[in-house]
Amino acid sequence: MIRLAIFDMAGTTVNEDNLVYKAVRTAINEQGFDFTLEQVLAEGAGKEKLQAIKSVLAMKGIQDDVLAGDIFNRFRVLLEEAYRTKPISGQPYALELFHALRDRGVQVVMNTGYDRKTAESLVEKIGWVKGVDFDGLVTASDVTTGRPGPDMILLAMQQQGITDAQQVLKVGDSIIDIEEGRNAGCRFSIGITTGAHTFDQLVTADPDFIMRNLQELLPIVEAANVKG
Repeated sequence: MIRLAIFDMAGTTVNEDNLVYKAVRTAINEQGFDFTLEQVLAEGAGKEKLQAIKSVLAMKGIQDDVLAGDIFNRFRVLLEEAYRTKPISGQPYALELFHALRDRGVQVVMNTGYDRKTAESLVEKIGWVKGVDFDGLVTASDVTTGRPGPDMILLAMQQQGITDAQQVLKVGDSIIDIEEGRNAGCRFSIGITTGAHTFDQLVTADPDFIMRNLQELLPIVEAANVKG
């Protein structure tokens, strides 16, 4: 049975109009580059954000940790300003889905390529409450290795008392989310088209399902749990 559902944040459960990747693009392009948002999403979506910056720079053959660090520091300033001034909300049906899953005995955890400070500020701005709306939050700064490594999922399992990854599903809007779920051995690794990557991009990662919206998840969970 599915006992733990792990959701990515931006683009999956959080509607923030790609503010994070727009901030990445701006911070990089301020250094004299001309990357498009599509390029930033293709290379950086779902990754810890310093690694995302390095991945984007690598598209031009650049490997410069000092430059990447400077860009990352500027990105954090831009993102903090964007999150303070721009509208942020839960994705449609996210809160209802969280409650429906928890009512059925399925724990809900969010995980993210954000650091903890950023992730918690997002949750607070939306108004979600741990223990009421969701059960846990795991961020890139809580683990040594980010996506596509399984560390965040494994930590979430440990925190929620789950020992069998076949009782876990992962949902995310990027290829690297799907790879993360598979690397952790999750029962289902599921893509959703509400964020960074398109259906055609997600399908290349061979997910178990691709959803158009969060409403499609509950029938998947219920069917799995009926079969046991």
